Amino acid sequence: MASHPVSYVPQMTSERAGLTHDVEVVDERGRRSIIAIPAERPLTVYVDKRELVTLMTLGGAPEALTLGYLRNQRLVKAIEDVVSVQVDWAVDAVAVVTRHGIADVAERTARKVVTTGCGQGSVFGGLMDEVDSISLPPNARLRQSVVYRIVETIRTQQSIYKQAGSVHGCALFSNEGELLYFVEDVGRHNAVDAIAGMMWLDGMGGADKVFYTTGRLTSEMVIKGAQMGIPFLLSRSGTTQMGHMVAGRVGMSLLARCTGKHFLLLHGHDRLVFEPGLPDPNLKPL
Repeated sequence: MASHPVSYVPQMTSERAGLTHDVEVVDERGRRSIIAIPAERPLTVYVDKRELVTLMTLGGAPEALTLGYLRNQRLVKAIEDVVSVQVDWAVDAVAVVTRHGIADVAERTARKVVTTGCGQGSVFGGLMDEVDSISLPPNARLRQSVVYRIVETIRTQQSIYKQAGSVHGCALFSNEGELLYFVEDVGRHNAVDAIAGMMWLDGMGGADKVFYTTGRLTSEMVIKGAQMGIPFLLSRSGTTQMGHMVAGRVGMSLLARCTGKHFLLLHGHDRLVFEPGLPDPNLKPL
């Protein structure tokens, strides 16, 4: 899953939309003010003129979101199979043209599982059937100090959440803690799909990467991370029983409740390199 030079990019628009919208509010004392709230708009995905799904999104990276959705749903196996991705906000739609079509698309998209994800809400059921074919690098390692660096980077990141709230954020880091991508959207699944699309476009593998999300570590989030080849998944929130189970099946390291210098390592203990010499944040200086 190593990175490789980009040799092919589909024909694409670049239709970033406004991420916030100003509204007038009245507080508990009757005072009026203007605040920013996150934008939300539908994006209906058409593949080879067939309507596939409507995603509710901020619209910050609609082309990457579309590519990542197709990738994570395993509807398109390689980016070279995509001829073009054309977003048109005038009709709230994106038209995807593939090189050879999607085989058995009606059957593959008919079976759905309702999920806990916000902003998307369903995943094609065949993904769970393919979990056991996914293998993550067993020798990947992540240092404790890098976990702290990632959490601090997210804490200080300029974001729509700090400005307007009501969104989820996802980020991709190197295993040394370098921030590579940061995406926010109305649902965490949209954010992870957008990063998957960006990785695809940049020819970037996941074996030496760390994925961070502000949302819960559900089974679908774990599956998507595994499909991207990423061995480490961090969250400031918690996990679910199914997310924990899937992580065990694919061999993913899960770190939940990552805030400050605190985290809970739920799976993949052998991959985390503890560093006993790190300063203890709970010790006060003399």
